[in-house]
Amino acid sequence: MVREAEKILARSAGSPATADTVLVEADRAPEFDDAASVVAPLPRAAIPTWVWLTGIVVLATVVRVWQLNAVGFNSDETVYSGQAASIAGHTGLAKFFPIYRAHPLLFQSIVSVIYRLEVSDFLARLASVAFGLGTVVMTYLLGKLLYGRRAGLIAAALLAVMPYHVVVTRQVLLDGPMVFFSTLTLYLVARYALSLQPAWLFAAAGAMGLTFLSKETGIVLAASVYVFIALAPKVRARLRELLIAVAILLVVMLPFPVAMLFSHRSDTGRQFFVWQILRRPNHGMGFYLSTVPPALGLLVLAAAVAGLWYLRRERTEKETLLFAWILVPTMFFELWPVKGFQYLLPIAPAVAVLAARALARLPVTGHVLLGGVRARARLVTDVLAIVVGLSLLVPTWQRITPSDSTAFLAGSGGVVGGREAGHWVAEHVPEGAQLLSLGPSMANVIQFYGRRKTFGLSVSSNPLHRNPVYEPVPNPDRMLRRGDLQYLVWDSYSAHRSSVFAEKLLRLAARYHGRIVHTEWVSIGGHRRSVIVVYEVRP
Repeated sequence: MVREAEKILARSAGSPATADTVLVEADRAPEFDDAASVVAPLPRAAIPTWVWLTGIVVLATVVRVWQLNAVGFNSDETVYSGQAASIAGHTGLAKFFPIYRAHPLLFQSIVSVIYRLEVSDFLARLASVAFGLGTVVMTYLLGKLLYGRRAGLIAAALLAVMPYHVVVTRQVLLDGPMVFFSTLTLYLVARYALSLQPAWLFAAAGAMGLTFLSKETGIVLAASVYVFIALAPKVRARLRELLIAVAILLVVMLPFPVAMLFSHRSDTGRQFFVWQILRRPNHGMGFYLSTVPPALGLLVLAAAVAGLWYLRRERTEKETLLFAWILVPTMFFELWPVKGFQYLLPIAPAVAVLAARALARLPVTGHVLLGGVRARARLVTDVLAIVVGLSLLVPTWQRITPSDSTAFLAGSGGVVGGREAGHWVAEHVPEGAQLLSLGPSMANVIQFYGRRKTFGLSVSSNPLHRNPVYEPVPNPDRMLRRGDLQYLVWDSYSAHRSSVFAEKLLRLAARYHGRIVHTEWVSIGGHRRSVIVVYEVRP
């Protein structure tokens, strides 16, 4: 960029152009096909990029490991960890968590390597944290590729403390690894668009296959790539190249359906797909609008939108790529009846890059407004970037600090008291005894930590209205009269979601001489409150 400024000075010799004009022209955004896409470069005397990036990764690590294991697994974490334990050969968990439960097994297989040494919820969560940190680095590389080093560093810093990404990558969920591979795919597609070399497209196809093997919903992003290629006039992929890329994608995806077929679990996969299609909506149409923007950061979204408006005259295929990456999954999951908190997480790196683009260009704007005082403009930029970062860090810190709250959003945190109640069951409930909990979520937690068969009262008898891997209890009265159930488990988390089944379980406890044998408590506002209660019952 310094050489470019010198050339501009040489061309301007003898003209009325000022040094201020040179700085503005040198900072002007290059075209999409210019691989050296750098905006507002760091001065030569600035702190080296690797130092900044190391500091960002350290910060990202701190917010992801702080009090990481203060609360035990939630239901989804127990399922994926149970699968990993089954892959590792732990027979005690295999009977509760079969290996094949309609999801791909890439992340579970990685965790199973850890579980060959020790079944540890802390170590499993560290594996998810590692993928989260990898995504922070990939976001830096993506931002640097598209808009320069400064934008890359800002984008990485935003994702490092973004509540949406931090909360999910602190848990043993498939979404963290899936977002890592999807961000890698986005980076490789950008490299292909810059160079038009087919090798980058083929690599992107392989990365998309790994995205699918992490979580099957990631395949939606293949449509984002298609939309981008269709809308970008400068990106003209040949039919032969596209066919090879599709073939690579299918080959990488192949292990999952083949494994399901040879394990005789293909029926489970079909049942799960039908259930997802026909199941009732679990949230209203406004769910994402109310939950995702605060998790992404309102100031981050404001910066991204402001940058798109102010720099609208400089719009190139770069923004088309990021638009497609954000809009396609957003529209798909908005129309899909099932809405999960973490489903839109793949858009987080792209949103961070768009926001960083705006913040990285502010020195040029500030230079013009402040009459050529570039140092003062850079100070304005730094202050704004810090304000945006703090707007993310504060809510993130609040989310990762252990809370006594008994209300939880599915997939956004652990279950208070669940691990402790499960350990009590393992130590005090006889082998072979069976339990009945309010729902499958608490049943999974008890089975993972307690190693005892637990049914969910709220599991529907209609196969179209239940997850096919869960076993219904059509007549709990009969099971209790015959002595097939010895314990009932009430929990505030499930009771908050379904008061009808909570009342039914308490009636069963009263009818069958229920005696409280264990209670997990929390302190809320100075008052103790029960969150999990175990009843021993008899016919």
